[in-house]
Amino acid sequence: MSHTKTLYGTMPTALFTQFSRIGLLVCDVDGIFSDGRIYMTNQGEEIKAFHTLDGYGIKAILKQGIDVAVITGRHSQIVQSRMSALGIRHIIQGAENKMQAMSEILEQTPHRKEHIAAMGDDMPDLGMFELAALKISVPHGHPYIKKQANYVTQRSGGFGAVREVCDMLLQAQHKLEDIHGSST
Repeated sequence: MSHTKTLYGTMPTALFTQFSRIGLLVCDVDGIFSDGRIYMTNQGEEIKAFHTLDGYGIKAILKQGIDVAVITGRHSQIVQSRMSALGIRHIIQGAENKMQAMSEILEQTPHRKEHIAAMGDDMPDLGMFELAALKISVPHGHPYIKKQANYVTQRSGGFGAVREVCDMLLQAQHKLEDIHGSST
C-alpha cells in the first residue's frame, strides 16, 4: 500500500485521493467547530468558542470553490452568526434527522456522493455519513463514529480539526499554496 505525505503526517494514497475529489464539506458544529461543551451563563445564555484556525480554513476552501454546509441538532444565534460571517450559505439548525437535512442541502447543490465529505463526532451524525463518500471524525468523537470514519483528525474539535480537514482538501487538490487573505 502506497502512502502520501501530508501536512499532518502520512496517509494511504487512496485516502488522500478521496480528499482530492471533494467539492462539498458538510460539518456538525458541537464537537467539530467547538470542543463539544456547552457553556451557559447564570442568565441562561449559551456561549460557544470557535477557533480562528478553523475560520481561516473555511474561508480558504470557499475561495477555492469547495462548498461548505453546516448541520446541527441545536438552535443557536451564535452558530448562525459565526457560520454566516465565514460565508457558509447552507446552515441547518435544529436538525432531528441529519440525513434528511443533508438531503435538503444536496437538492440545492450539484454534488454527488463521491464528491461529499461529512465531518461529525457523535451518533446523530451517522445520517450525514451515509450520504458522504469521505467520513471524518475527531479524536474525542464517539468510538462507534470513529470506527465508521475514513479519517480521524489529529487535532481536536474546537482546536483546529476543521482547519486540518480544509488543509487536507486544499493540499490534495493542489490549491494549498493559493490561499491568502484575512482570518476571521
